[in-house]
Amino acid sequence: MENSHPAAKLASPKVAIPDVSIIIPARNEETNIANCLKSLTSQTGVALEIIVADDGSTDRTREIALGFAGVRVISPGPLLDGWTGKNNALVAGTKEARAQWLLFTDADTIHKPGSLARAMAEAKSEGAELLSYSPEQVVVTFAERAVMPVIFSELAAQYPPEEVRDPNSGIVAANGQYILVRREAYDAVGGHAAVATEILEDVALAKLFRNAGKRVYFRYGGDAVRTRMYRSWEQVREGWTKNLALLFLHPEKLAVQGLFLWFVAWSALGVAGWGAASGHFLWIACVAFWSLVYQRISIAHFATANNSIAIAFGPPMFAYLLLRSKKAYANGQVSWKGRAYDVGAARSEPVKRKGAELVPEIESHRLRTGN
Repeated sequence: MENSHPAAKLASPKVAIPDVSIIIPARNEETNIANCLKSLTSQTGVALEIIVADDGSTDRTREIALGFAGVRVISPGPLLDGWTGKNNALVAGTKEARAQWLLFTDADTIHKPGSLARAMAEAKSEGAELLSYSPEQVVVTFAERAVMPVIFSELAAQYPPEEVRDPNSGIVAANGQYILVRREAYDAVGGHAAVATEILEDVALAKLFRNAGKRVYFRYGGDAVRTRMYRSWEQVREGWTKNLALLFLHPEKLAVQGLFLWFVAWSALGVAGWGAASGHFLWIACVAFWSLVYQRISIAHFATANNSIAIAFGPPMFAYLLLRSKKAYANGQVSWKGRAYDVGAARSEPVKRKGAELVPEIESHRLRTGN
């Protein structure tokens, strides 16, 4: 399986077992992989090994990764029937890992100095067998700045971290950009092989841990890691089309609600301007309403300027992506990074009403790889 440049080989068996094995699935990540590996190879306070699972890259991803001393680069091999490329890469990386803790992180992440040692300490102090951070989201283009705050504010409302941390809440989630697990617990629940057909493998993995009675700890992790998920509208569209219909139970309803709120917010702003100019007290109520909309967006931890752009332009874009995702799942196929996945007519439902509780339901997708 392994095909590494000599400079990238880690160790002979005489070398001490690391504290944590870092596994990075990478497919055509030449833009991101160098910065990710720089941030990880410079981590201090913890003994680590880094395994890059090159998922059939056709760009310089493999070449760049091989240039980092102490980084192992492996080839996961062909996809098994129904498996996603990311899950295949993660399973392959896990087989090569030697540590008792595993960090699964994406190639587009950048890790702050000392963050891994702090994460290890936090997992142990919290008694967590799965710790996941939602990274700081870096946005640059107009499309990113308009829609990402809207999406992440809705995710924060759907999966409040404090409720995810509560084993009795009925809500469970994780962010696949940063998942730290204790190896023994990971193997006990079946690991990524048990969710290999899932597109939302992170949430499905967290559900396995929760169902097995193992502690899941989730929070916003901007103090530890940041990422730029997408770099163009085309990437935003493809990525969220793949995910949104799985993350939200009723995409159509959420789209309509978002558009209504957007319309009311703009109307309130117009009335506020008229009221301020005419001295009418209505401007106060309208500004207060606008502030409530801003407060909802702000829970996603974006800068003030980005939040303002998102309120002004984001909801219609979010509605479009929701409906596009719903349609893709109804048509039975989604795509990502040059692969098409047959998802059938059914889809996973993240939450269902059961009494007064929200109960996660991550059902199995039997996916078919298109190429």
